[in-house]
Amino acid sequence: MDKDFDKWNEEKKKIHHNGAGRFYHEREIWWCSLGVNIGSEHDGGGLTFQRSVLVVKGLSAHTYIIIPLTTSKSKHSMRISLGNIDGEESAVVISQLRVVDTRRFTERLSILNKIIFEDIRKAVKMMF
Repeated sequence: MDKDFDKWNEEKKKIHHNGAGRFYHEREIWWCSLGVNIGSEHDGGGLTFQRSVLVVKGLSAHTYIIIPLTTSKSKHSMRISLGNIDGEESAVVISQLRVVDTRRFTERLSILNKIIFEDIRKAVKMMF
């Protein structure tokens, strides 16, 4: 499958010059422009290369740690079920944890249940 890195690069330039980022909180689920990534890294989709993500921890007013969501039904030790998010059964893919800028956020979708969020935080800590 060919990836359109050039189209993503143009979109990334727009996002970069879009001004200030969004205000966010831990446990929130957002649409986030993740772009076109290398190999097996999770990509965004659509015209703006978006994917839903869970905010795990804010690092500053401009950066945060996120985990991408998936609607894949396959079982894996690095996937934790979240239940129904934006009309679809979803899970976080903790192996894809990363730091991104708040300008990538486009729309807040939901706030995750505290108990599920703590389970995810524990799983992330166990990775390290």
